Amino acid sequence: MLRIGVEERRTRLGRRHRLLSSCHAADPVEAAAAMVALHATDPATVHLSVAARVPGSDVLSTERALYDDRTLIRMLGMRRTVFVVPTPFAPIVQAACTDDIAVKQRKLLVKHLTESGVGPDADASGKWLRAVEESAATALTLRGSATAQELSADEPRLRTRLNMATGKAYAAQPYVTSRVLFQLSAEGRIVRGRPLGTWLSGQHHWSPAEDWLPGGLGDKPAAEEARVTLARAWLSTFGPGTAADLQWWSGWTAGQAKKALTAVEAVAVDLDGQGGYVLPGDEAPEVPVEPWVAFLPTLDPTPMGWKDRDWYLGEHKAKLFDTTGNIGPTIWADGRIVGGWGQPESGEVRFQLLEDVGRETTKLIEAEAARWTAWLSGVRVTPRFRAPLEKQLSQS
Repeated sequence: MLRIGVEERRTRLGRRHRLLSSCHAADPVEAAAAMVALHATDPATVHLSVAARVPGSDVLSTERALYDDRTLIRMLGMRRTVFVVPTPFAPIVQAACTDDIAVKQRKLLVKHLTESGVGPDADASGKWLRAVEESAATALTLRGSATAQELSADEPRLRTRLNMATGKAYAAQPYVTSRVLFQLSAEGRIVRGRPLGTWLSGQHHWSPAEDWLPGGLGDKPAAEEARVTLARAWLSTFGPGTAADLQWWSGWTAGQAKKALTAVEAVAVDLDGQGGYVLPGDEAPEVPVEPWVAFLPTLDPTPMGWKDRDWYLGEHKAKLFDTTGNIGPTIWADGRIVGGWGQPESGEVRFQLLEDVGRETTKLIEAEAARWTAWLSGVRVTPRFRAPLEKQLSQS
């Protein structure tokens, strides 16, 4: 069995993730396609992930691709996470991941509605949910575009409260609004459009999918076919990786991941004693690359591409991840994480190295920190998920 060592994996990462200066992407769409998808749970991540891979890019160019040209689309995808993907790839993600999520989330929402007394049983709660969904979808069609608050005014039942964790210290009574819109989005009926505020805002206008794109998300392949296509894309960007890596990244079952790897005829390789896979014809070593550094944002797709992260993370997990597994802003050098960064109220980029990288690499990192300070131009990005080192560096 062919062995692919850590250094080879790090070389592949730099080139395929478009982090080398000689391999940067030409535009936001190419950057997203290179990574399969860009994380969008934290809205700033999309813009910063693009900026790390597209020289000269700015917020406006990414917004133009998302909201004017609509060559990128924000959608629910792998692991019930919001991503930005190239629009032609959206039907693949929908069929491979999102359709299953929609089924599971509907059952869960009906359960919560029943427990909250909306209906005496699951059947009644399900009918209530369908009625509210259709009413909200009709209101959105009439408006063309609307916020959650506007839709709640049109359909008052969206202000129904759920009783969550009753009797617990963390009990809550949220409106059902976000859950209903989430469901309609997961089923591909509505699309998140422009944010209500700046590019840092997590609230968006909604539009019917057919209004946002001609024909909506387009024709979907069968689920199994879509999973094969998604597995091939993942291996192209993140390979070599293990079956467990693919299963974690995609949110599939172990059986679905294994079946998809078999269908793409993935080639088994040895990852220093651990079984991994690459695409057929992708066994040859990469050409050595020039030294490189990169500042990546919270939840960038590069560090979130594998379940097993030891080969690029080292012993830095405690400082760079929050308690629920979300990675904060990171500094990379030649395919491994060497530090983290943050912004105090003044807006400049501060960083801390977690290992000795040598004088020349340190100079590259200092220059990159200055570049990011200039790019952000006083805008302070506070991640939704705060890692310990980021919080430390962000203190004024």
